[in-house]
Amino acid sequence: MDKVLTERMCAEVPGEIVVFAIGMRINRWWKVWRWLPVLGEMPPMLREQAADPAIGLLSVRPVFGFRNIGVLQHWQTAEHLHAYAHRAGGTHLGAWRRFNEKIGTSGDVGIWHETYVVPAGHSESVFVNMPRYGLGVAGTLHPAKGARASARKRLAGTRS
Repeated sequence: MDKVLTERMCAEVPGEIVVFAIGMRINRWWKVWRWLPVLGEMPPMLREQAADPAIGLLSVRPVFGFRNIGVLQHWQTAEHLHAYAHRAGGTHLGAWRRFNEKIGTSGDVGIWHETYVVPAGHSESVFVNMPRYGLGVAGTLHPAKGARASARKRLAGTRS
């Protein structure tokens, strides 16, 4: 388990950052043979991403809902994310091909993703009683006090 930081902290990233949310929605619970293989596609992709820092992945967090299972990621740039998704021989292309062949537009399992390109200086975060999390993994942690004490100040970039 990661160490819980009891000090109020914030994270800063040096430039642009890409927030990528991806997941699946189980539409027909009883069709386990349809959604379980889709669920099984994500762990190999996450292992592949973690094995090579040059891929550009900065942080990963699972996200769970009633019917949704997903991952929230931070990437260095949109180009890193696009290169990973389209990498010849990569895990993602095989998973995408299998989904289209086996599930397609049947309605049994939904997949989704959202990409947000955040320009430098347009993100902020705060953490208290938390281990490194999200931008705290992707960026550099600082005590959230003085010029970093409020979200407004952190977004304004008035750091001392």
